Amino acid sequence: MSAKKDSIITMKSSEMLYNFLENSNLHKKDFAQMIGVTLSYVYNLIDETIPFSTRSTTLERIATVMDISPEEFAEYKIPQDPIVIDETTEFIREKQKAKNLSTVQFLKSFPRKQRLEIVDILRGARPLPLDWEEVSVIAQILDISKEEIYEYWEARLKQLLQNSGFNIEANQGLSNAIFSCARDFIYNSKNH
Repeated sequence: MSAKKDSIITMKSSEMLYNFLENSNLHKKDFAQMIGVTLSYVYNLIDETIPFSTRSTTLERIATVMDISPEEFAEYKIPQDPIVIDETTEFIREKQKAKNLSTVQFLKSFPRKQRLEIVDILRGARPLPLDWEEVSVIAQILDISKEEIYEYWEARLKQLLQNSGFNIEANQGLSNAIFSCARDFIYNSKNH
């Protein structure tokens, strides 16, 4: 009885994935890159050659690309330490929604090598990049001004400094000077 139940679950998730790929006109190779697996793995999931993934990370990535909750997959087990979506991720998601971009459309705006990183940002598993150029690309795609995205980038950099042992309050003058220079440079630069 248990094996029959498992095959029904596998079929349902595989079918959901197959239908999504067909309806979104997303090539399986692109999808594989977006979720960090091989093309043959995607084919095996769809063809039910292997059981559908039970790995939380993979299911969360699949769900993120599909714009659904990972709980829609019967195989998904909610982690003991659930991922907390921070305000930066919420901000990016709101801007994506405001532009009427599906996650697939949003991801296709990035070079293939960067898509997995963006999926992990969207699912809350990775923070905003520290590299201003990467942040700038996200902002350009979503029509976010430098000033708007800068606040999130500065908060991310301050968090990194604090986690590395830099006391922002004790070094407030230095901290203010660093971020004042960064703001001036970013706001006055010609590119986005």
